[in-house]
Amino acid sequence: MENESLLHQKLSLFGVNPKKEERHNDNKTTSSAVTIRGVLTSLKENLNEKDKRPVIHLGHGDPSAFPCFRTSTVAEDAIVDALRTAHYNCYSPTLGVPSARRGIADYLNRDLPYKLSPDDVYLTLGCSQAIEISLSVLARPGANILIPRPGYPLYEIHAAGSNNNLEARHYDLLPEKRWEVDLDGVEALADENTVAIVIINPGNPCGNVFSYQHLQKIAMTARNLGIIVIADEVYNHLAFGSTPYVPMGVFGSIVPVITLGSISKRWIVPGWRLGWLVTSDPTGILQNSGFVDSIKGCLNAASHPVTFIQAAVPRIVDQTNGAFFAKIIGLLKETADICHERIKEIPCITCPVKPQGAMFVMVKLNVSMLEDIGDDLEFCLKLAKEESVIVLPGRTVGMKNWLRIAFAAEPATLEDGLERIKAFCQRHAKKQ
Repeated sequence: MENESLLHQKLSLFGVNPKKEERHNDNKTTSSAVTIRGVLTSLKENLNEKDKRPVIHLGHGDPSAFPCFRTSTVAEDAIVDALRTAHYNCYSPTLGVPSARRGIADYLNRDLPYKLSPDDVYLTLGCSQAIEISLSVLARPGANILIPRPGYPLYEIHAAGSNNNLEARHYDLLPEKRWEVDLDGVEALADENTVAIVIINPGNPCGNVFSYQHLQKIAMTARNLGIIVIADEVYNHLAFGSTPYVPMGVFGSIVPVITLGSISKRWIVPGWRLGWLVTSDPTGILQNSGFVDSIKGCLNAASHPVTFIQAAVPRIVDQTNGAFFAKIIGLLKETADICHERIKEIPCITCPVKPQGAMFVMVKLNVSMLEDIGDDLEFCLKLAKEESVIVLPGRTVGMKNWLRIAFAAEPATLEDGLERIKAFCQRHAKKQ
């Protein structure tokens, strides 16, 4: 009870600020160079136009361009039918179309030991907006939030915004422990001004999947520190290794959980921009502290997901059949295996942990084995120019001289891309 009281005090202090919905973040444009999209744009600008080979994009988690990763016909038909009713050409309700909120609650309830209600679900313009709103609600001068390293840079960008007043503190994910959270490091980083810890599961950029036992330890650590958990589960259910996916909301009775998700990854439709922010809070701490009211205040001034896409959500999440999901999981497992095996053939790149989920793998780059390449950014720039292959430099996600490779691609395309990377490394290898 003492820790719950501490958490309630923190949320009351940091959560409610009626001025937040009026704010504008002037720093966002200057941060573009450290976003994944900004870095990938720079790499694309370095491509050699004279190279007639197709460009192979292994830098981002959007396999929708590949025919084998096409979304389900149920999803496509649901969108078309919702549009043709002509009932959803209007503005969206502030918190989301009621039937869509109910559909998401029902979808998430399949994996939870308690029941979410539609009132716990807030629809957002993709998961990115859910991240922005979560951090905006928590922000106040002096507050800090714990985010993973390596991680997803959008958290740091929103925390660092001039008006957000939220310090980002990085805890480590441990490759020698299958990218588990360094919980001792978390306890050392946290102080009386820490308001939340972010976890990403399944993992971007590491391709890890946390076990039930490890998630439980994270929940207990957060409870002991008097902080909430922000669970980024945009890759929910995209697990294909030996560790099953478990949503953090399972532990909502231990610690309040803000679950962020979307249909972007599981249904392979990132361009549809339909996400959610869900309060998994069976003990009512978030409601009683005013945190929920602050979420609603932020949404009052936000852009909303397209109304007819929201209207299609109940059918999409309820009627997509298991065969579609099994096909996507099978493809991801196949391409993860290809990536892991082909990397073994490249001496200057090592993969400490075979990916178990999501769409990425983190690999370590040994620049000392290369003749004229000083770091991961130079590696990626030259790779783009010489081989028309794009991968993400690890510094973008917090790990210099590492690389993030997206393996969610047509298997033959992935094989070609990895063969080009191998040839590039052989060409630049130091002479013995």
